[in-house]
Amino acid sequence: MKGNYYQPFSLRISEDMHHKLKIIAEKHKRSENKEIEFALEEYVRRYEEAHGIISEQPTFPKSK
Repeated sequence: MKGNYYQPFSLRISEDMHHKLKIIAEKHKRSENKEIEFALEEYVRRYEEAHGIISEQPTFPKSK
């Protein structure tokens, strides 16, 4: 990935989860988006600690 481009990603979560996420993000002085990004980075870090570094690029279907 070049520069500061972040690929848009749609995420469906329950209203309850969204509310809780908003509270946590406010406490950490982050946007909800940055809080989700932080949580995902932590998840991947822990996964890689247990299973090794993920170096493969995902394959996505070509758009028509």
